[in-house]
Amino acid sequence: MASVLSVCLLVLSVCSADGYLFYTSSRCEFNSSELKDIQYIKSFYYNKLEFIRFDSSVGEFVGYTELGVRNAKRFNRGSPELAAMRAEKETFCQNNVKLEYQYALPFSAKPYVRLHSTVSPSGSHPAMLVCSVYEFYPKVIKVSWIRNGQEVTSDVTSSEELADSDWYYQVHSHLEYTPRSGDKISCMVEHVSQGEPLVTDWDPSMPESERNKVAIGAAGLILGLTLSLAGFIYYKRKSRGRILVPSH
Repeated sequence: MASVLSVCLLVLSVCSADGYLFYTSSRCEFNSSELKDIQYIKSFYYNKLEFIRFDSSVGEFVGYTELGVRNAKRFNRGSPELAAMRAEKETFCQNNVKLEYQYALPFSAKPYVRLHSTVSPSGSHPAMLVCSVYEFYPKVIKVSWIRNGQEVTSDVTSSEELADSDWYYQVHSHLEYTPRSGDKISCMVEHVSQGEPLVTDWDPSMPESERNKVAIGAAGLILGLTLSLAGFIYYKRKSRGRILVPSH
């Protein structure tokens, strides 16, 4: 599951005077604790504009403004700054990444899945399945569709990971399809909090609209019986307390 984990370590340093702002940000992006899977990026900003950056995947400085380009050329000529930046991937990132794997990952939250059907808005397919995944952490997750043992890559749309107000995330994936007899369709969720993929099978034995009608009918029947029983009990209690007056 390391392949679906991506975490960013961010460090900011800021210096301002007389209304001008200069700051740098250093971040480590990684999908495992192996050095080869870590990317170190240090960006330099002046008044909110990034003018130069070091990226370990490039191996040198890159300028984004006229001043940044001049500085990048100067730093890339074997300067001590270039050697220091190249070393940061191991000295800064790798040590912190190991701590993240040791202490942060145990606090991950497992997702739960709700699979339901709806009407296809495009009209090109008679049906659409929606795989909704809730309350997972960290953010990175992979949701895929499996049909008869094969991953489905067409007629699939997915939302971005949506942040809840409680640090958890949710995501929704849609599959437009034409039902065929004997089809087995599943939603597969891969997340770092799980040791293996979470697979939820779609049960087409009864259309969801019909299941909803049955559920509503059953609820109405139970409510009706409850009200009838309550009325009968009330009537019996009133009958017991009634005084009969003989007529003249």
